[in-house]
Amino acid sequence: MGRHGTIAGRKAAQDAKRGKLFTKYARAITVAAKAGGDPEYNVALKHAIEKAKAINMPSENINRAIKKGTGELAGESYEAGVFEGYGPGGVALIVEVLTDNKNRTTSTIKHAFDKNGGNLGVPGCVSYMFDRKGIIIIEKTDAIDEDVLMETALEAGAEDIVSHEDSFEVQTLPENFNAVSDALKQGGYDFVDADVELVASMEATPGENELKDLKKLIDMLEENDDVQNVYHNCAVPLYDE
Repeated sequence: MGRHGTIAGRKAAQDAKRGKLFTKYARAITVAAKAGGDPEYNVALKHAIEKAKAINMPSENINRAIKKGTGELAGESYEAGVFEGYGPGGVALIVEVLTDNKNRTTSTIKHAFDKNGGNLGVPGCVSYMFDRKGIIIIEKTDAIDEDVLMETALEAGAEDIVSHEDSFEVQTLPENFNAVSDALKQGGYDFVDADVELVASMEATPGENELKDLKKLIDMLEENDDVQNVYHNCAVPLYDE
């Protein structure tokens, strides 16, 4: 969620909030399942289930969330929402939520911004700084030939492949994400992460003290069960080893 640091840092951050992620992904599965409970005919549901399985979410949790979405089990009704604003150091933030109480969520999001030196803005105030893209992260290993990976991804419709210190980042248009993802899986590549997300087209570089406050703000937002994703345009990786 946000820009990518090292794989070790991302995994550490993910492990630290695994319980919270179970709650978030269960909500995403429930909402997706409203359009149909069979992942073979519901791409959004299939993707949500894959994300849940990637963090070892128990099958019973996944099945229960699906049944809540299809109406087989009683459950809450969630509404999607987006908040935009600025964090410390002028860093742009976009917060995506799924909530059963919009007033409560709005209040807690505003409180998080106010408490940590940010400013919650109006819709559209920072979204122009982001593009929606499919992002697939693959760990670098001796077994991976970068040229073969690039050929496989590009032939399937990928836009670009970026080489990082310990990973390859495959970028796609949102409409090509599933085709590229499927082609890479068929090619035997394992994903560290794969999602359609917001990628910053303009970046901000906060100072050291501002960066500390920014991390506090993002941590506070991500601790909120209503928050699904937090995107930012900070040029400094927040997930370090």
